[in-house]
Formats: sequence, structure tokens, C-alpha cells
Amino acid sequence: MNKISCIVIDDEKLGRDVVLEYLKAHINIEVIQECKNGFEGIKAIQDLKPDLIFLDIQMPKINGFEMLELLDEPPTIIFTTAFDQYALKAFEVNAIDYLLKPFSKDRFAEAVERAEKNINNKIESSKNIEKLKTHVAENLEYLNRIIIKEKSRIKILPVEEVEILEALDDYVQIVWKGEKLLKQKTMKYYETHLDPKLFLRIHRSYIVNINQIKNIELLEKDTHHALLHNGLKLPISKTGYSKVKELLNMG
Repeated sequence: MNKISCIVIDDEKLGRDVVLEYLKAHINIEVIQECKNGFEGIKAIQDLKPDLIFLDIQMPKINGFEMLELLDEPPTIIFTTAFDQYALKAFEVNAIDYLLKPFSKDRFAEAVERAEKNINNKIESSKNIEKLKTHVAENLEYLNRIIIKEKSRIKILPVEEVEILEALDDYVQIVWKGEKLLKQKTMKYYETHLDPKLFLRIHRSYIVNINQIKNIELLEKDTHHALLHNGLKLPISKTGYSKVKELLNMG
């Protein structure tokens, strides 16, 4: 089992020392940083991304609650404070526990156990989501045709005959055998549902059939265009160029 990374944030050295001393009995938790104010705490959390923080509330400059407001995704929180009037607010910011100083080793151990369960549940949930994503990707059936409904007819386009897909307001313009057709879908939909071995999103506005690319042209540093067999020239973004190089084994 991986250790739980932890940061202790308290403006009083005695407060930090008590937490550090009590943590010696919890070998699964690794203290990676001590911070003596909220600004140090913010930087440490952003840089080190701990699983758990022990956080004092009353600190100079910014208090514990103000510190949390500046974080996009706070880690699991155990508050450690000498003031009981903040308990309700502590749980409003999803703290896992609220330790009122001076707290005993047993009470500290309860809080740590609760935090460990919370963190392990998050990790397990994250793993399950990744497994689900992998399963969906492995079992996804790519489109083999695109259906275009027009006023008096329905066109069936084999995907291998599609040359380009272009973002056009709320539609996608599909170039098929030189003809331009509109479909009310998103580029993201086609990027996901077309075989990535055949279709490549070379730019936020373009998905191209890889077999339609005749040449890749370098215009200037980090600026490329794709020249297609139909004579069209399309811009390639930096990300798109990386994808082209990988798919075509350009090195």
C-alpha cells in the first residue's frame, strides 16, 4: 500500500510538533512538508499535491478557511484548532474531522483513521473510473458510415471515402468525394467515434482522413500545413503535428 502524503500547517511550532509526534504512531502517513502560515501552505499544496493536510484555522495574514478558498481542489482536511466556534463551518468545507486543542492521542487516531478511509475510497473510485474508461475505449465500435439526411434523400457515406471534417458553427461540414455536406454533430463526437488509425484531428477545426494527406509542409518554425490529394491546404496545430508524426512514424 502506498503511503499517504501529508502536510502540517500551523503558525505555532508547538501545534505542529504535537501533530508530528502523534503521527509517529501512524507509519502509513508520510509528512512531506511543514508550513507556518497559510501562504506557505497554499504553495506547498499546489507544488506537492498531498493526500492529507492538518490545518490550523487562526493564523496571521490569512486563516485556514481563506487559504482553502484559494485552492481549486483541496486535499482531505483535518482541522486542528483551539477554537470550537468554527466546527460548523469546518464541515461546510468538507473537512473530514475537527480536532479541538488540546486533543488526545486516541482522538487524533480516530481522525487519522477517518482520513485514511476517505483517501483510500477516493483512490479506489479513481481506479474504477480509469478501468471503466479503458473498457469503453477497448469495446468502442468505430463508425463505418455516416448518414446524411437531406430534404428528399438520405446519403450513406462510407467513412473511408470521407476526406475532411470541418467545424462550422453548430455543425460539422463533411467533404466527401468533393461534395460538402452538413451534419449536426460535434467535432468531439467524430474525434471519438472515427477510427484514430484512419482519421486524425490535426487542428481544432479539422479532422482529416490520413490517406488524403499528400505532403506535410513546414512554413516556418513550428508552423505546418497538410497538402491533400484534392489540392486543399489545411493548417496543422502543434498538437496535431505530434499526432501526425506518431501515426506516420515520422520520428
